[in-house]
Amino acid sequence: MKKIISPLFAALLVVGIAACSKQGPDTTAAAGASDASAPAAGGAVTVGLSISTLNNPFFVSLRKGAEDEAKKEGVTLITVDAQNDPAKQQASVEDLIQKKVSVILINPTDSSAVANVVKEATDKGIKVISLDRSVNGAEVSSHIASDNKAGGKMAADFLVDKLGGKGNVVELQGIPGSSAANERGAGFDTEVDAKGGVKVVTRQPADFDRAKGLSVMENIIQSNKDIQGVFAQNDEMALGAVKALQAAGLKNVAVVGFDATDDAIAAVKGGTMSATVQQQPELIGQYGVQTAKKLIDGQAVDKFIPVPLNLYKQ
Repeated sequence: MKKIISPLFAALLVVGIAACSKQGPDTTAAAGASDASAPAAGGAVTVGLSISTLNNPFFVSLRKGAEDEAKKEGVTLITVDAQNDPAKQQASVEDLIQKKVSVILINPTDSSAVANVVKEATDKGIKVISLDRSVNGAEVSSHIASDNKAGGKMAADFLVDKLGGKGNVVELQGIPGSSAANERGAGFDTEVDAKGGVKVVTRQPADFDRAKGLSVMENIIQSNKDIQGVFAQNDEMALGAVKALQAAGLKNVAVVGFDATDDAIAAVKGGTMSATVQQQPELIGQYGVQTAKKLIDGQAVDKFIPVPLNLYKQ
């Protein structure tokens, strides 16, 4: 005997099937396609994190802070590594834009080179937050960083006092064009000039890299061994400089770094470095995700969110 399905029951059945089909795996993509800043189904959101390089312990710690906070907040975090290549960073951020992330956290390789891709993101309704290094030439919703100028000044004050107000100092600079290099250098140079007595005999870039810090310092030593102090704009370069000084047999040279990575803290404890300006990279990553979540929730955020600095010394 055939069962007869009423027209009303058939209509309800079609509606029910259609409703169930919307709960499939493409729900998040559909929500993102309509509004890049809207949370995905079930309240889930995706945040992109573009890091200048993961070949630096400082940024590994920053990523960890962001990952831990993302888990706590229920946020999906997509991390891309620019490997210190501005072109690669632009391409990877464009990929995050295509993925329709809700917010992009960006730690620029070059503060000016990222301007166009930041504008591209904001034009498509994606909020951008800069971490540690600022963006030049484009607006971001917030900038989260230590006060790099204050850190440079802190390093200068320590080094001048350590040298008794006189001596020759080498300054190893970070990646040219990065805000961290510009600001740390400005804070250090201004304070050294103001105090007088200590002379910066050379300033050379070593790109925030340990191997380059070693080779640049080796070249400097070959032309001038009358050096009493070194300020490196990050710990990786400072540790490279330490190795060059040891190989050249130069002792009692005060080396000051910046970031307070685990290796640098061990070097200060061991007496091969005199001090390092202590940032809190995990806190920068944590604040980044917290601020992204506030933006997603429609809350106001501060244009600049400072992260405290300390000096770790012998």
